[in-house]
Amino acid sequence: MSTTNRDLRHAAIRSTLARHAGGVADAGAVAEAALGAWQQVAERLDPVIGARGVAVLFGRALHLTRKRFAWLVVAWDPADSGASLTYLKACFEARETDDAAQAGCALLATFTELLATLIGESLTERLLGPVWVPANPPTDQEYPTCATR
Repeated sequence: MSTTNRDLRHAAIRSTLARHAGGVADAGAVAEAALGAWQQVAERLDPVIGARGVAVLFGRALHLTRKRFAWLVVAWDPADSGASLTYLKACFEARETDDAAQAGCALLATFTELLATLIGESLTERLLGPVWVPANPPTDQEYPTCATR
């Protein structure tokens, strides 16, 4: 089976989160890593699709990810994403580390898949590739896989 752009992106997201979380120390570290990566994504996309566009797309990704992780019960408000992100962080921190890591990876992977659907794979890679560049890719045992939809 050949490796697809989606597979490569998921591996890069997983590696980035593992690196930022310090190898999955606890759910709090996972939450910090996922939301830190999200902030980088938002900063790179704001000039292209606007803050509101980013927030709406993130809300859709959250809705889709919630199908697999029902505990992501954040009432996403694009007009007040700061409060929504604070609550999302608390949701991650309240979970077991592995569950939080899987959900964080899935949420970011779903977001990038939605973005790629809208603007194309090439532009998505150019815009977000620098966020996902892993220093040392971890093995699957070090960080859960990115399971989406």
